[in-house]
Parts: sequence; C-alpha cells; structure tokens
Amino acid sequence: MKNIWSFFKGTLVLVSKGSKAYYTWVGALLSLMGIGLIAYLYQLNHGLSVTAMRDQVSWGFYISNFTFLVGVAAAAVLLVIPAYVYHWKPIKEIAVLGELLAVSAMCMCLLFVTADLGRPDRFWHLIPKIGKLNFPSSMLAWDVVVLNIYLSVNLVIAVYILYSMYYKREPKNNFITPLLLFSIPSAISIHTVTAFLYNGFGGRPFWNASILAPRFLASAFCSGPAFMILIFLLVRKYTKFQIKDEAIQKIAELIAYAMFINLFLFGAEVFKEYYTDSMHLAPLKYLLQGLHGHSALVPWIWTALLFNISAFLIFLIPNTRRNMVTLVLGCMMIFIGVYIEKGMGLVLPGFIPDVLHEIYEYAPTGIELLVSMGIWAAGLFVFTLLLRVAIPILNGDFHVAEDGVTSYIGDQLFFVPKKAQNARV
Repeated sequence: MKNIWSFFKGTLVLVSKGSKAYYTWVGALLSLMGIGLIAYLYQLNHGLSVTAMRDQVSWGFYISNFTFLVGVAAAAVLLVIPAYVYHWKPIKEIAVLGELLAVSAMCMCLLFVTADLGRPDRFWHLIPKIGKLNFPSSMLAWDVVVLNIYLSVNLVIAVYILYSMYYKREPKNNFITPLLLFSIPSAISIHTVTAFLYNGFGGRPFWNASILAPRFLASAFCSGPAFMILIFLLVRKYTKFQIKDEAIQKIAELIAYAMFINLFLFGAEVFKEYYTDSMHLAPLKYLLQGLHGHSALVPWIWTALLFNISAFLIFLIPNTRRNMVTLVLGCMMIFIGVYIEKGMGLVLPGFIPDVLHEIYEYAPTGIELLVSMGIWAAGLFVFTLLLRVAIPILNGDFHVAEDGVTSYIGDQLFFVPKKAQNARV
C-alpha cells in the first residue's frame, strides 16, 4: 500500500504542474465542462422536453455520440493484437496510449448514456439484488455489463503497466497477459452488443440487418486508429516521447483495410435495399436522397461518404499514406466522416418514418449541443491527465530511483536526490 500511495502522490504532482500551454488547455477544458454541467442541470430540472427528442425520435444526439465513441474505445484492440499477440516492438512501445484512449472514450460513453436518461437518479434499478438488471434477457443489460467490464479491464491494464514502469519493474506476465488477451474479445463485444442492441428491433428495418455488427467493427477500426495517429503525431512533436514511423504507418495500413470493408458493407446494404425496392427502402432513401420533401440528413451523409472515400484513397496509396500532410488530412476526414455516418447517419434514419409513417426531422437543440460539448471536454480532460502521467513514465523521466526517491527529469518539475535535500512528492 505504501508503494501505491507513493505512486498516486507522484501522479498528483505531475498533473498539477506544467507549461502555460498545458494550463491554458486544461483551463479551457474545465470551462467547457462547467458550461456543459450548467446545461445538463437545466435539462435535469426541466426534463428531456428541452431536447429535440420526441416520441417519434426517442434517440438523438446523445446516443449518436455514444455509438461513435464505443467504436473509438474498441479500436484499442488494433494496437493490442500486433503489440502483445505478435510482439511487434514499435507498436508495443505505444500500446498503453491506446488503452488510455479507450478509458477516456468509455468515460464519455457512460456520460452520454447518463445524459440521455430522463431520471439518472434511478440508476440503482440496474444494481443486482437492489434492483433488477434483467440479465441476460435484456440487450441493454448486456450493454451495461460489457461496457463496464471493458472500462475496468483497460484501466487495470494501463495503471498496472505504468505502475510497474514507475518502479522500474517488468510487468508480471502471469497477471498482465491474461488481461491483455481478454481485452481483445472485450473490445469486440462492446461494439457487437451495441450493434445487436440496434439489430434486435424487428420493427426498424434500417437497423435490422445481419451485417450491422461487422459494419460497426469495420468503422471502429477506422475512426479510433485515425484519432490515435493524430494524438501520436502531437505527442511526438511536443514531447520527448519517441513514436516510430513504422508504428504509425502500420496503423495507417490497417485503417485502409478497415475502411475498404466499411465502404463495401455499406454499399452491399445500399444495393440490397434499392434493388429489392420494398417498403423497407424508406429509411435509407430518407438518408441518401430525402423522403417526401424531408432531406435534413442528405448533405451530411454525402459529405461523410465523400470524406470516407477520399480518406480511403489517401491511405490506400503508399506515397500519400507516408506523407505527413496527407496522412493528417486523411485521419481528420475519417474521424469526421465516420462520426457523421455512424452517429446521426445511423441513429436517425432508424426512426424515420416511424411506425405510423410520420416523418419527424430531428435536429439537436442548443442544450443538447452544450451538454455534448461538456462531455467531450470531460473525456479530453481525462485523456490529458492520463497522458500527463503516462508520457514521463514511458520516457523514463518519472520513476523511483535506486535510493527510493521519486525522480523527475523535466522542464517544469524537479525532484532532487535525498542526499541534497528532502524529496518533495
């Protein structure tokens, strides 16, 4: 316990110290979180009527963000497999950053679900023995279970690896290896169960497709790794932590394969609906070309498709994939394109038209946008603090020296040897 407390105190010192840019960034995130909290308290006081969700469209911007972020969290497996199954060193050196991103994304997922609840104070109904989780009969119960398991597994893996490196120890394989291997099916399960949650609605033909789960996984292995590459490039530029080009290029190559599968599966679904030309075509028709004069999503989905196809070509061609300018552009287009396609482009058409053939065009209100902004700021805040701790440890700058004194070599915080003066932790 003494060692754990020493590690915890050291991390608190790290996250409280930094450059002016660090303080500005953290301050901006805290401000956005505060604005989001105020908006959420207003929603909590007045009810979900302040959102644009209605009986016709009962899932909106919150669940759209949740669905997208589940994919971002699941993408950590794309680093775990080459790092710990095939033991490829360039990715193994940065795999823990993927675990930290998964933790941050899962925190946002749970916050978006909470924001979508009209009465979050009744969460105790999910607690076994106190309430009734309805597991395993309820798909929602499955989602609750796999999301919390995945969050816990990634948090334990990341903290244990960093804790071991802080004390300059090799992580115990008999402890960490089973967890890492278990995280692979866990990552697949969170997105598969989320897809099954949509898939199980027989009365919603837009979601009732057997290829929905593979589509979810394919898009997850595009958006999450694309965001990781952007983070890796920023980390490499503004810190001393070295991330090899081979690792970034391998991730980019995997994104190209995943994006091809994502586009192919989407095209297969479009062909099936348009070729059969049944009444089930209506939701897809609303999404792609509008329905009975309603076309709010049409420009958004075509923008997403343009971004996804363009990014796929960038990642497919080796020269553009290796060029840092086009690489960054491709990552940004994939992130935005999948965000639109898998968010509003997936959730809303499932409700339009509704079972009474009414068309209600949903658009998020200012309250929904502010709450969502606050949740994204909270996730980035968590990720920032985790990186603030992880990077000095991975660099070897923040560790316990041979005499048991915490040492930090950096430009903002210094710990001097115990012989010179008492250590400050």
